Amino acid sequence: MPLFFLVALAALFSGQVYAQVPSAIAVPDQNIVTTLHAEGAQVYECMAGPDKKLVWQAREPIATLLLDGKTSGRHYAGPIWELVDGSAVTAKAVANSPGATSNDILWLKLEVTSQRGNGGLYGVTSVQRINTKGGMAQGPCDSAGTYQSVPYSADYVFLGNGS
Repeated sequence: MPLFFLVALAALFSGQVYAQVPSAIAVPDQNIVTTLHAEGAQVYECMAGPDKKLVWQAREPIATLLLDGKTSGRHYAGPIWELVDGSAVTAKAVANSPGATSNDILWLKLEVTSQRGNGGLYGVTSVQRINTKGGMAQGPCDSAGTYQSVPYSADYVFLGNGS
């Protein structure tokens, strides 16, 4: 089944996910392009914070993007979302909302800062990270330069101005 068809099909069923978004990360004037599920890890590095104390600081996500249980792309440092069709977007966080528990990473609203390709992510201007599970660094940060990889899952809603 072509990726474009799968992305279009996902867009038809993603309205229910979108309706549950907190107002802090809502994007009311945009349409859903697609919604993809991510399974992966949030990677943290033990570093000195502003107060010179060691803390876990987010370094990068490493995740597989899934559509109907099949790999449709990847998510990595940037943050960047890249589909198997070669289309990709890079974005920056502009708002957030708490996850369901203290172990869940924040829900985010991100603005696209660059894009490439004419595939499934063409025309995407905003991204929402919702339905997060896990991903928060746990335990002490005792040695600068050490890393912690924390499993997480989330849904990413890709939005644009088109129909």
